[in-house]
Amino acid sequence: MRQVRQIPFYNQGVMLINRRNLVALGGACLVSADQRLRGGIIGAGGRGRYLTAEFKELGVEMAAVCDVYEPHLQEGLKVAATGAKPYTDYRRLLEDKTIDVVIIATPDHWHAQMTIDAVEAGKDVYLEKPIAHTIEEGFRIIEATRRTKRVVQVGTQRRSYELFQEAKRMMDSGVCGKVRLVNSWWLNHTAAFRKSPLQGKLDWKQWLGSAPARELSPERFFNWYWFWDYSGGLLIGQAAHVIDAIHWMMNSTYPLTVMATGIQPNIAGAEVPETCVMSVEYPEGYLAIFTLGYQAMRYAPVNDQMKQFHGDKARFDVGRESYALYREDPKAVDLKADPEVRRPGTFGAATRAHIRNFLECVKTRKDPNATVEMGQWTNIVLCMAMESLKSNRKIRWNAAARRMERI
Repeated sequence: MRQVRQIPFYNQGVMLINRRNLVALGGACLVSADQRLRGGIIGAGGRGRYLTAEFKELGVEMAAVCDVYEPHLQEGLKVAATGAKPYTDYRRLLEDKTIDVVIIATPDHWHAQMTIDAVEAGKDVYLEKPIAHTIEEGFRIIEATRRTKRVVQVGTQRRSYELFQEAKRMMDSGVCGKVRLVNSWWLNHTAAFRKSPLQGKLDWKQWLGSAPARELSPERFFNWYWFWDYSGGLLIGQAAHVIDAIHWMMNSTYPLTVMATGIQPNIAGAEVPETCVMSVEYPEGYLAIFTLGYQAMRYAPVNDQMKQFHGDKARFDVGRESYALYREDPKAVDLKADPEVRRPGTFGAATRAHIRNFLECVKTRKDPNATVEMGQWTNIVLCMAMESLKSNRKIRWNAAARRMERI
């Protein structure tokens, strides 16, 4: 056997590894020093192009771009590596045995099938949140990922963000005492749908996938977030991050019950409300509240979201780029935080750190910071919230049957 040397993984450099030249020996990966990972992006919209650029910056050769909308495909090719191959059918991309890692940044209703197909094809996957659009899909992803022994990183990047890791250590220290209430919110403003005509060819049938058949609709294509067939609105998109962070800080997995309520949408054409609240009860004996308000005023990113952990010894506030501990002092008129950390403008580093963690795990074959199981814990809460909004009923999690039930 040709001798190859083992090389370290450098966070600031390039990961020199390729599955075609990888030899597993005693759990360690030996890799060729003259090879590097080749990646492909499925879904070259705004988020997909951003991730393409980040993966490329960290040394991955972005050799393939797939999108069913021609303008997105062409823009994605501009961001990817020179000579990247274009695809309009993701299954053809997965057939390329030279592709090592795949990024999935499509609408939510495509996440599960694409991830399952990718791991079945021997690819490691960076999957944007939420992990799936239904509970059953999430369990299918877990089964396929573990059976194929692939690495799948869910894109909840706070788990790799240094500031949140500091906050996690503080929570684990027990400084807050017993936490019975977590109050959280995400506030911003969305005025209206994006009104854009199609500028090129769109494979509408393929874009719909498993969603109900409909006539071609540019409005739905450009604003898919706001339609039940493809997503659950910003309630799901933003709660995917917030609920995952709460689970992490509180060492929680599955919920007991979820109740969600919202007003009628104030964005013309939307099916999903932009102003709503979900209440989640956990078996650890606490209640988590998440409030979404996207008809509020606009905030700087450092101030647009919060998770407050109300313990019987202290309150711990964790924002997007900050955390502050307020210790109990019943006599204080103005509580003083100690410690208080604010790092405005640093959140962009979270995604890059999350990608680095993924690439390192591709090398070591260890679990990444955001596993498929973690993604499913949050996905269950989100799917229960969607069912609660639609039915106006409280939803209970039946752990034995692995299904939700109306109360």
